[in-house]
Amino acid sequence: MKKYVCAICNYVYDPAVGDPDNGIAAGTAFEDIPDDWVCPDCGVGKDEFVPAD
Repeated sequence: MKKYVCAICNYVYDPAVGDPDNGIAAGTAFEDIPDDWVCPDCGVGKDEFVPAD
């Protein structure tokens, strides 16, 4: 699964890890995260994330 990077603060969402502090289980693809999820570091929405190289 592909990693995604926050274009604002460079937080990397890694599907292998998920975001357990915010209810996103390990193994959750970025596309499957709820639309109201926000970056745990800076608080912007999913639309500010871009695929990692």
